[in-house]
Amino acid sequence: MGRALAASRPQPAVVHLHGDLGAGKSSLARALLRALGVQGPVRSPTYTLVERYPVPGGEAWHLDLYRIADAGELDFLGLDGDEATLWLVEWPERGQGALPAPDLEVHLAVAGAGRRARLEARSAAGQAWLSALDLNGRLQGVPAG
Repeated sequence: MGRALAASRPQPAVVHLHGDLGAGKSSLARALLRALGVQGPVRSPTYTLVERYPVPGGEAWHLDLYRIADAGELDFLGLDGDEATLWLVEWPERGQGALPAPDLEVHLAVAGAGRRARLEARSAAGQAWLSALDLNGRLQGVPAG
């Protein structure tokens, strides 16, 4: 799924990743970043809150907001939305009001030995992204609405 998202991503793009602990949010972000050509360690931003990676066309930011108590804490990270061409945000509900609106929301859940994913377009760019995905019928996409 990470490869499919990387191959068709718009620029800029904002992705909100939802799911319980262990649902696969960091794994999906890592796979997407790898598919965009990121080499070397792809660290989980659990403790740093944000990790930045050079990607074609700019910079990707991977945020994990699980540990913040208030969206105002994001002010201290010095995030300038114009610098990133890709936002991957885990636990976005904790940064509500301080984050850019998502183009795509990905809802992940454990399903037996695998994972279940539901994608929701939240913008025209997100809708075009969903339309361009080649997912072989394995994921459920929900149009913007």
